[in-house]
Amino acid sequence: MPYSPRDKNPVDKNHSEKPLSVSSLNSMARSLLESNFPAVIVEGEISNLAVPSSGHWYLTLKDKSSQIRCAMFVNRNRMVRFKPENGKQIIARGRLSIYEGRGDYQLILDGMEEAGDGALQRAFEQLKRKLHDEGLFADENKQAMHSRYRHIGVITSATGAAVKDILSVFARRFPATRITLLPVAVQGKAAADEIVRAIEQANNLSQKLGLQALIVGRGGGSLEDLQAFNEERVARAIFASELPICSAVGHEVDFTIADFVADLRAPTPSAAAEQLSPNQEDYFELLLSTSAQFTNAIKLAIKRSRQQLTWIAKQLKHPDRRLQEQSQNLDRLDIRLRRAMSSNIASQRVELTQMQRTLLANSPKQLLERNQIRLTAGRGRLDQSLRSLLAARRSSLQTLSRSLNSVSPLSTLARGYSITVDSSSNVIRSADDVTIGATISSRLGEGEIISTVCAIAKKSS
Repeated sequence: MPYSPRDKNPVDKNHSEKPLSVSSLNSMARSLLESNFPAVIVEGEISNLAVPSSGHWYLTLKDKSSQIRCAMFVNRNRMVRFKPENGKQIIARGRLSIYEGRGDYQLILDGMEEAGDGALQRAFEQLKRKLHDEGLFADENKQAMHSRYRHIGVITSATGAAVKDILSVFARRFPATRITLLPVAVQGKAAADEIVRAIEQANNLSQKLGLQALIVGRGGGSLEDLQAFNEERVARAIFASELPICSAVGHEVDFTIADFVADLRAPTPSAAAEQLSPNQEDYFELLLSTSAQFTNAIKLAIKRSRQQLTWIAKQLKHPDRRLQEQSQNLDRLDIRLRRAMSSNIASQRVELTQMQRTLLANSPKQLLERNQIRLTAGRGRLDQSLRSLLAARRSSLQTLSRSLNSVSPLSTLARGYSITVDSSSNVIRSADDVTIGATISSRLGEGEIISTVCAIAKKSS
């Protein structure tokens, strides 16, 4: 039966006419508790732990002055990662309820964790979220790591099993890898500071020592044992390291903040050594393969050389036979030379005869005679041409002379006329062309008269 604070109190005297049953009362109380306390977290000590065949857990959670009954059903307690025991301090999560059959007030548990580890786990989750938001876990901020380092620094306990496992794996896989141990405490209050100093020291001495990478880790343990690797200062030292770092903390199921920040996470220290070391067996196989290839190449080269030597030996001949062949070649070349010389001489003779004929045809004497003949003939033609030309010119001159005399002013002058000009040789055509006192010249048929004008008589109109 649901209960609301706004309802009237069912045990009020004014409403006690109809009494409640025990079951109804317990049901109302259960509803009231479950609605007001749906989720609580309680820390206390386990006592009176009972585990019946059903698999459910029944226990009492107590502190110095109080206690409360608790129940954790099998579908929930399967997820608990530790074994509950009387006297163990835990942090329980659940809801308040009432077991109606007995009216017992109890806490129904949904989960529990050990008190110490629970606090550490909460701090772990908070730091994990903080560093994740700052980008310390981002893949782009991680350095690449490989398996062929010549010198690796190991930051762990000098007496722990982790360093022995690492050295054992390197000795088995690739003993040529140089390992430098930087011993630190891996748990306790001073562990985190020693790990930070070791990381900084390794980076400062990396050039001097030739360090190329670091392994930071330890063997497995509880969350409290691994706490040094969950410290913020250790995480920031790993992030700031210039040397790539492989985190190898605990067992495969263990995860620390160092695992998330490191450039590479190995599930165990042995696995870290496996990942950072090449397998010498691979080198042996490569060496054997290369050796076999080299041997086959040498055998093939020897075989080819022998074949070539056999072929060359077959090409070799006895000196007498060689001399005979050379003598025959010499005779053949001598015959070819003689034939070539005879042919060349005959050709030269024909060419010489032709040149002699050409020389005779172009002899200077014959050229002079032919030129003399051509010169005499040309001179005759020239004389004839000149006489014909002179006759034609004389006839033309006579014709032109007659024509000129017929129109010449001299002929007019010879008939008694004259031509008068002034001092500037301008022909005087009118009395207006002269002035009194001017000097004039009159051209006659024979001679010339120079006169001075004394008077001018103009033609009367």
